[in-house]
Amino acid sequence: MEITDSLSNDIRDAPDWFHNAISSPLRKEHLIHPLGKLAYQVLDRKNAQNTIMLIHGTGAHKKWWDPIAPLINEKFSVIAPDLPGMGESDHRKEYDFEAFSEALIAIMHQEKIINSNQKIYLIGHSLGGHVAGFMASEFSDLFSGIVMIDSPIRPPTYDYDKHQSTGPLRRIKYYQDKESIIERFRLMPPQECKNDWYLRFIAEHSILEDDQGWRWRFDDKLFATLRRLHNYEFKFQCPALFIAGGKSLLLESKIMQYIRIAFKDSMAVEVIESAAHHVPLDTPLELVSLINNYLVEWGELE
Repeated sequence: MEITDSLSNDIRDAPDWFHNAISSPLRKEHLIHPLGKLAYQVLDRKNAQNTIMLIHGTGAHKKWWDPIAPLINEKFSVIAPDLPGMGESDHRKEYDFEAFSEALIAIMHQEKIINSNQKIYLIGHSLGGHVAGFMASEFSDLFSGIVMIDSPIRPPTYDYDKHQSTGPLRRIKYYQDKESIIERFRLMPPQECKNDWYLRFIAEHSILEDDQGWRWRFDDKLFATLRRLHNYEFKFQCPALFIAGGKSLLLESKIMQYIRIAFKDSMAVEVIESAAHHVPLDTPLELVSLINNYLVEWGELE
């Protein structure tokens, strides 16, 4: 990413590893799907033996992973998609986990990694973790491991009719200029993040300009139309890891107690103490180190 004058105050103060990571060459691709265009990017590795797919959270996009992907072990190529209704992927009339899964599997087919000798791993944050867990449960023969990052897994009996979304309640608002909308960028659920350079970077890729002005890229209907996983139970046959933020509201909740008990035999649980819900932004280096260590433990790295 080119560092312009408007970015200098925030991004130029970022550490060297961050600048090196966001300068990594990425292959930008798209897929014309019957329900709309799907956008994604690929970090190709010459020595790659397997593939990791990074799945972003609600209202986010593939560029959240730009500083993370290059830090993953070089034996893996890395795919980062824009889920339908977010990033540069087309908006749809409604959203559900089946459609998210269909979209990601279509990308895998286009990249020719399904029915190949490669193993596929899924890593998802928040909503992306739910998508990863759903896909690993539904298509257990496709995936060799998953990582869910601060994704609240609720019991199958959870009543989603009483669930309160943390997404915006108002329709998309337009702003007259780029700087005005950048200043309004906030993490959801709300939290502090000391890495201003990371926030500025993802904010830059969260907006677009059309004939009405500047707006957020995500489809605001997503928060109202997304069909949740009612009466659904995750079942993992592949190695699985749950990473929680030590400062996340999830950590001491009944949901976390359920996760520790329900998945004690099928999923490891790790806590990064200094992170809140947005673990990739709060502690990117610690997160990638933990992921790489588990890839070793799972026998995928020497």
